[in-house]
Amino acid sequence: MEFKIEGEYIELIQLLKATGLASTGGHAKFIVDEGMVLRNGAVELRKRAKLVPGDQVVIDDQTIVLI
Repeated sequence: MEFKIEGEYIELIQLLKATGLASTGGHAKFIVDEGMVLRNGAVELRKRAKLVPGDQVVIDDQTIVLI
């Protein structure tokens, strides 16, 4: 799926909530803490990582491309 960000970046936990992959902020933090998020092919453990257009985020079988 593609996700258009407003502004320069979006924080990882905000993206997870905005796309519905996490139901709450606590759920989003849990997903990141468990190492379930890949950013551009590498495990991302920073909850507030600043994602920018062109980044690709993968969780389970869901792929999000930021535009």
